[in-house]
Amino acid sequence: MSVKKLILPCLFVLFATSLQAQFTISGLVLDSATREPLSPASVFCQNTTLGTTTNKQGEFAIHLKSGGYDLIFSFTGYQTQTVRVSEDKRVEILLVKEDKSMGEVIIKSSNEVPDGWQKYGDFFLEHFIGSTPNAAKTSIVNPDVLKFYYYKKSNKLKVLATDAVQISNQALGYNMRYQLDSFVYYYGTDINLYRGYCLFSEMEGNDTLQAGWKQARAKTYETSKLRFMRSYYDSTVTEDGWEIGLLNETNNKKFDKLADPYDTTYYGAMDSTLQVEIWFPRKISVTYLKTRPEPEYLRKMNLPKTAPFPISYIDMKDGIAITENGYYYDQKDWVNQGYWSWKNLADILPYDFLPER
Repeated sequence: MSVKKLILPCLFVLFATSLQAQFTISGLVLDSATREPLSPASVFCQNTTLGTTTNKQGEFAIHLKSGGYDLIFSFTGYQTQTVRVSEDKRVEILLVKEDKSMGEVIIKSSNEVPDGWQKYGDFFLEHFIGSTPNAAKTSIVNPDVLKFYYYKKSNKLKVLATDAVQISNQALGYNMRYQLDSFVYYYGTDINLYRGYCLFSEMEGNDTLQAGWKQARAKTYETSKLRFMRSYYDSTVTEDGWEIGLLNETNNKKFDKLADPYDTTYYGAMDSTLQVEIWFPRKISVTYLKTRPEPEYLRKMNLPKTAPFPISYIDMKDGIAITENGYYYDQKDWVNQGYWSWKNLADILPYDFLPER
């Protein structure tokens, strides 16, 4: 994404509310070679509870609230395809068959650890699900689909899945179906990366369970990156309790508070696309001023018990665009450290989550 447009002297003013409350994506899902309809192909929005399947003719339609989404198309034996959507559109999706021989080579790789789950299962859970209080109540239902590979030369652990990973989050009341592309942990740098596509579904439960999940979701949302993105979109960063600091040019341990998060050097709003863009030339800190950090976080990060606020640190490789529902892109250009890096799958809320006012 080009960042030049962020520093233009003249910027359009973003409308306070979207011009449309809902939009529809419809179309066909076909075999790329034969153009035969694929049914029932899965069509869902990444990190939401929103999904459907194609009919016998390969047709689908999905209605979405205003915002941005990655729409995922998948069918057994075919390569998954992603389309970014934010307005009414009709699409024709041509899915390509997977190369089975390549899959077999991967599964039979000599780097596979035969007892991978026993050896690396807890380690994987900590870095994939997390180590937060929510993570303590979250589990993988089908660990048998996971394959573990250790590469001695590059000193890294890689995890692949033969099927979607089924996750039960008893803390927030969600079942999660996660199509894991890959998980990689680099021992030398203590950095892990994972990619995949997640569809949420709400758990059923009695009134007591529902009340508990409602409370837990609200607490998780308060300090979440999702809420921060929505605050930036709504121009309520300061009012919502966020403080942004920019790394000092001469002192790499000092962050200077931004007096104006909407300084046009770093921020741009556009009325035609109903999105905002932000970009910072150096690492930033994001502090939430309305609550203290969890004791578990302080222990994990070896921070003093007196630390007053949760702080995240972000490296931005390029500018990002933020839409009304808190979705942002390109997500690979936003790299978390600190508090938000402690939050993994067990603390993710779907993009269609809305807190009660």
